[in-house]
Amino acid sequence: MATTKEYSVEEKLKALIHVQKIESKLDQIQILKGELPMEVKDLEDEIEGLNARKNRIEEEINGIQEFIESRKTAITESQALIKKYEKQSENVKNNREFEAINKELEMQGLEVKLAEKHIKDANEELIEKSEILEKAKKAIAVKEKNLEHKKGELDKIIADTEKEENHLKGQVSKAREAVEERLLVSFDRIRNSYRNGLSVVPIERESCGGCFNTIPPQRQSEIKQHKKIIVCENCGRILVDSDLNDSVDI
Repeated sequence: MATTKEYSVEEKLKALIHVQKIESKLDQIQILKGELPMEVKDLEDEIEGLNARKNRIEEEINGIQEFIESRKTAITESQALIKKYEKQSENVKNNREFEAINKELEMQGLEVKLAEKHIKDANEELIEKSEILEKAKKAIAVKEKNLEHKKGELDKIIADTEKEENHLKGQVSKAREAVEERLLVSFDRIRNSYRNGLSVVPIERESCGGCFNTIPPQRQSEIKQHKKIIVCENCGRILVDSDLNDSVDI
């Protein structure tokens, strides 16, 4: 029957330190990238939104232009009818015909005036929409230039760090396998509680390397003995002595 190897507290602490050091290296790469990935994504979303707005404005402009053309066609048709009725008025035989033709002339004249008003209003709206379109295009150009710059920065960082990052990711996966699940759950919980991602910290100048709270001498002595896993009473991070911490390389 196979037996499961029992690890000493010191071995468990070393395994945790190993994971912490690799995770910290990966964190440094993410810090180097900074907010660039998020900024790139935000800019891409903004540009997508601006392009959608630009397309919508262009569709509205096309609709206005089509409307203007339809009103011009209506004017042409009305003017043709006016000429037709004016010619007919030269040959009227009675007052009834004269009044009917005059009524048609008056109606077509009103149609021309109404169409001209529609064209005037539409041209004013067209100018307004065109100005909005130009602003949208300029905004897109500015955002695209900014995006190109941000992407260039990010691509350079990725190119410089990709090999190391992939290597560290492989290392951390292997290192995490050496830590028992219960400890790993605690490690991740503590790590996710702090922005700097530190779960395991050495004692530095008689203080916790995470929150800098003073560690009593008796407590420091217990930590150096490696007989049990001890956490900082102030921040909850796992504490190790500096010699043990320095003994673990990645």
